[in-house]
Amino acid sequence: MAWVVLVISGLFEAAWATALGKSDGLTKLWPSVVFVVTVIISMLGLGYAMRTLPTGTAYAIWVGIGASTTVMFAMATGAEPFHVVRLLLVLGIVACVVGLKLVS
Repeated sequence: MAWVVLVISGLFEAAWATALGKSDGLTKLWPSVVFVVTVIISMLGLGYAMRTLPTGTAYAIWVGIGASTTVMFAMATGAEPFHVVRLLLVLGIVACVVGLKLVS
């Protein structure tokens, strides 16, 4: 169960990172509200997962999922340029997350 919660928390990390970028330094109301709500959910999930998973592993997976999802979402929406090399590098992060799961 901790792994499922950790993956979902990583997705919420991507949501709060995206909302933070759209909040213009927390000056826009709705992106700021989304940021606060999603950061709380994300942190609660990470904390829950860390009850049973090692801290380093849990944090690395949380960050990896959040970072790769944030970049892929930005490329998909045109907020960041798409390049095959960038995609391959992000897939490398995803492969590392899967590898951590496999050796845990």
